[in-house]
Amino acid sequence: MIKISELQSKDIINISEGRRLGNLGDLDINLETGRIDAIIIGGTGRMMGLLGRDEEIVIPWRNIIKIGSDCILVRTDLNR
Repeated sequence: MIKISELQSKDIINISEGRRLGNLGDLDINLETGRIDAIIIGGTGRMMGLLGRDEEIVIPWRNIIKIGSDCILVRTDLNR
């Protein structure tokens, strides 16, 4: 079992590009099934402090490859 606070401290890495996406900001939980549908990474752009908050990145739970001791590996195609 893992606590949400432990997930929040892990870097989220996109294995498609080998790029760090950020850290867990929130979870999308399906209240009917009790399952996590997605993880949400808060705005992490370079201009965050100047122009307000960037859009969030939503990664479906099925795209999580592995939750390791230091990071969460995901596979997603982000056109950024």
